[in-house]
Amino acid sequence: MRMPIESTRALILVNLGTPAAPTAAAVRRYLSEFLLDPRVVQIPRLLWWPLLNWVILPRRSPVVARKYAAIWMDEGSPLAAYTQRLANGMQAALPGWRVAMAMRYGEPALAKTIDALVADDVNEIVVLPLYPQYSTTTTASVEDVVAESRAKHPRVAFRTVHDYHVDPHWVAATAASIREHWTRNGRAGKLLFSFHGIPERLVRNGDPYAAQCEASTVAVAAALGMARADILLTYQSRFGRERWLQPYTLPTLQQLARDGVRDIDVACPGFAVDCLETLEEIAMLNAEAFVAAGGRALRYIPCLNDGAAHVQALATIAESAA
Repeated sequence: MRMPIESTRALILVNLGTPAAPTAAAVRRYLSEFLLDPRVVQIPRLLWWPLLNWVILPRRSPVVARKYAAIWMDEGSPLAAYTQRLANGMQAALPGWRVAMAMRYGEPALAKTIDALVADDVNEIVVLPLYPQYSTTTTASVEDVVAESRAKHPRVAFRTVHDYHVDPHWVAATAASIREHWTRNGRAGKLLFSFHGIPERLVRNGDPYAAQCEASTVAVAAALGMARADILLTYQSRFGRERWLQPYTLPTLQQLARDGVRDIDVACPGFAVDCLETLEEIAMLNAEAFVAAGGRALRYIPCLNDGAAHVQALATIAESAA
């Protein structure tokens, strides 16, 4: 029987979120909450709500549900399963803390998780968004919820990790995972980093995300003993017609194949754990497109997930924030 942890300090690992099941109904509920966040879609609500609910969700939900079904695990959604495993590892690494996981969208909801910890007499909470690179579309939305909770619970000390895009422990863990992949599989002709995209407009307006993705790439390249020019940086998961950060991952992979690149290693350093965007979009769809364009193999390098080096890196980051 596991003994209760006597501590008034808590760490909450926050990920984006996931549907509760690979069904159209569950996906619709999740996407509705996600896409109605003004941090994510900055269109006036009076215009966006009917478009989202009457056009986009009815069309997209069944399609996205099939994508989730292709990667669903016995434990559920990969993002939820790996985040929970990571939280379990963090609890073992931080025995004097209460460690919980939460989602910005869906369950377990961040605000409810905070309320439950406060009700259990926790008086110090470190919130660690699982986004190495800061963006107004991700970390800032988590910070919005924390700000509301801070006003609701004024006696609780809240601290939020802003980013960790060049933290030396995270950089070392990322580089080590790539080296391990090369040890097992050999090195492909190219190494490509695919980060989640955001609209270019946000970067022009001051979002530091693109600069932090570049800084992460520079740091990992140095840790690998490589020149920055030897790593390709691209952006994936574009949504809508607006121009997003470029170069886009899929057309880059297709052009590389047409140019004679036979094998390519792809890592996604902006994702803490594997999810729909890595397992289905990169390891399946983009891999198939690379081969169809003339390549031989796209070898996907898994996220850090609940690996020991990742756990230790995040534990160090959390302790530094406390």
